[in-house]
Amino acid sequence: MLRSSTVLALAVCAAALTFSPAASAQAKIAVVDLRRAILDTAEIKKASADLQAKFKPRQEALEKAQRELADLQAQMQSSQGKLSPQGEADLQSRGARKQREVQRLGQDLQDEVNQERDAIIQSAGQRMTEILKKLAEEKGFDMIVDTTQLVTFKPALEITTDAIAAFDKAYPLKPGAPGK
Repeated sequence: MLRSSTVLALAVCAAALTFSPAASAQAKIAVVDLRRAILDTAEIKKASADLQAKFKPRQEALEKAQRELADLQAQMQSSQGKLSPQGEADLQSRGARKQREVQRLGQDLQDEVNQERDAIIQSAGQRMTEILKKLAEEKGFDMIVDTTQLVTFKPALEITTDAIAAFDKAYPLKPGAPGK
């Protein structure tokens, strides 16, 4: 008498033999470095330059505040023991205020830059997904896999450059227009 586990194993083997022609059909697979495909588009390069230009005044203000803080810290070190207790307390108070200002300016700047950058990349990522779907249809790919999930692959399977070119063609930069 056969055990139920043996019967199950035989059934699985029979099913595998029955469906092996379908299983052996070759899937057409492409590979894309999605991060590079998005970041190397003309739109993202322009948006990056636009962000740098937009936030340059605030970055310069932060750098100025950092220099002022460094000057106050140097002044505190060089005047240790030379100032009255009131003078030292005043200098330390100014240093603490400047430190809070630098931290606040830096955090506010970083948060706003991250928020805008993330929105730009998310929008471009959604449109890149549509471009990849169109490429899959046009070239007959059954699947497109991101390189971050792969250990190794043949370079001939990679379509990142094609994806960038297709994106730039589908979403050309308009002269004088800011990045999306």
